[in-house]
Amino acid sequence: MRLTISPVLAFPVLALLALSAPGAEALVPCGGPFPAFVQAMKAEAVAQGHKPAAVERFFAGVENDEKVLQADQAQGVFRKTFTDFSRMLISKSRYERGIENGRKYAGLFARADQSYGVPKGILLAFWAFETDYGSFQGNFNTRNALVTLAHNCRRPDIFQPQVLAALSLFEKGEFDPLHTTGAWAGEIGMVQMLPKDILERGVDGDGDGKVSLKTSVPDAILSAAHMLQTFGWKPHQPWMVEVKVPAQMDWVQTGLETRLPVSKWAAMGVKPRSGAWPGGDLAASILLPQGRKGPAFMVFDNFRVLTDWNKSLTYDLTIAYFAMRMEGAPVFDPGHPDPELSLQDTIALQKGLLARGYTVGKVDGILGAATRAAVRAEQSRLGLPADGWPTRALLERL
Repeated sequence: MRLTISPVLAFPVLALLALSAPGAEALVPCGGPFPAFVQAMKAEAVAQGHKPAAVERFFAGVENDEKVLQADQAQGVFRKTFTDFSRMLISKSRYERGIENGRKYAGLFARADQSYGVPKGILLAFWAFETDYGSFQGNFNTRNALVTLAHNCRRPDIFQPQVLAALSLFEKGEFDPLHTTGAWAGEIGMVQMLPKDILERGVDGDGDGKVSLKTSVPDAILSAAHMLQTFGWKPHQPWMVEVKVPAQMDWVQTGLETRLPVSKWAAMGVKPRSGAWPGGDLAASILLPQGRKGPAFMVFDNFRVLTDWNKSLTYDLTIAYFAMRMEGAPVFDPGHPDPELSLQDTIALQKGLLARGYTVGKVDGILGAATRAAVRAEQSRLGLPADGWPTRALLERL
């Protein structure tokens, strides 16, 4: 996923969830001379029923945007810890503006909750992190970005259908090939949705007959809620609560791989940090983003909806935590975790785990889900606390 820093941190989160089905194929061959590719896309558009005149107008003047490819190749995830990352994103101003927007649009959020079962906090979190409440929506030409990525052979199966979806929006009068702008990966509007998602899940929240995610807050919020519903969000169920873990427990059970009823976690000594457990004996996992000595969270099925679209555990936890704050939760307890490893040491750790037969994903110095699971397994094998947080002691044993 992309990470863009300006006054805001923008992720193509909603837009990139479940974009292509397993085994999906490109509509036309990717790569090769760009003009020839554009002609092939035009022919495909006409074959799918789009009017030739509209196709010509849509593609007129299209350009291959090298800056889009640079952004795609440079995308990554911050190596910051959850504590540092969340403090960076959740400024005093962003928090206060979230509270203010929650009050200002209370009726709209109530409508989203009633219609789609998605709570105010989650929608405010997306609005905040995607575009800083609409103030930074991206300045890439959307048509050019989509065609550029459709031509590139990294993910043509994802972006070629998005080009045709943008063409459909153009035919409806809801897309301007020359002037519609957004993120480098083609997302549009306050909650950054791709054209196909706008066509299939966009909601005309203000009743003007159009879905205008760039300018209409009702359209943006209700469209985001509809998307989350279609992606499996369970109405009126929790996504995450902060917990306190005992000094000793079976740490290897932590992580997204293990789901146990809340009652079983409670029997192990896990307690909510504030308030009571959410209703029902729901299945949940315990996440320790900085190990057993750092912050601790219990996450539920709705949290897994977040992990489906963004593979950065740190980002997922941060957006879920901000949503909790918008719903009245206190500031989390950072604890006293062991120091993080340097980039070089984390890469060395991943290489050591890989040499021992573990799957770690890409060797990039980032603690993704695969690396954390491998760390837990190796910690357990070595008789160390298997909390998934790599320490100097583990590295030395490797």
